[in-house]
Amino acid sequence: MMIATIEHPREALQRLIEERKEEYAALSRMLGRNPAYIQQFIKRGTPKRLDEKDRRLLASYFGVKETVLGGPQEWEKPTLQQVPVLDVYASAGYGAADFGEARRTSIGFDPRWLRERTKGSADGLSIIQVKGDSMAPTLADGDDVLVDRKDGVSRLRDGIYVLRLDDSLMVKRLARQPSGRGISIRSDNPDYPSWQDINPSRIDIVGRVLWFGRTLS
Repeated sequence: MMIATIEHPREALQRLIEERKEEYAALSRMLGRNPAYIQQFIKRGTPKRLDEKDRRLLASYFGVKETVLGGPQEWEKPTLQQVPVLDVYASAGYGAADFGEARRTSIGFDPRWLRERTKGSADGLSIIQVKGDSMAPTLADGDDVLVDRKDGVSRLRDGIYVLRLDDSLMVKRLARQPSGRGISIRSDNPDYPSWQDINPSRIDIVGRVLWFGRTLS
């Protein structure tokens, strides 16, 4: 197996000079330096690194990136997947009837991070806010939850979901009954009610909660 090696700036400059059949002295004069400047840099390591202006001129002359001659590594701005933040909330209480879904803003996520958490496409993702404390301590009032709308009833399994039940939008923990027919709807907070053996036809599952964000007080 071949191991890639990183070319030192002095080696890179020497290679470029040989490929172009340039002369040390001519390049030094181009930089406004004494004729021995480039030769001393390559052969003796003096100076230890090229001056920023010299490096820029040489990189432009040879048509290479400054990083080849010892410049700082270029930082590539990552491409983020924008997920809409909807102007709607899911109640972690006794249910909210707010069905407005106007886009309020968006939050950028690393696409690879999203792919590790959902098998669906990113266009099925949205962020909504939790209201109430029925899912405490798991979810708190004001938390933002990332919801995968393409992970719903067809792949239903135990987990936290956003759902509509009796005209109320809520976030609850769902679990299939051992019989495989009914569904239990649970509040993590014992001070709130849970429902057992609910007919799936009564539930409109919006999507599965994948992640939440919280503002620290």
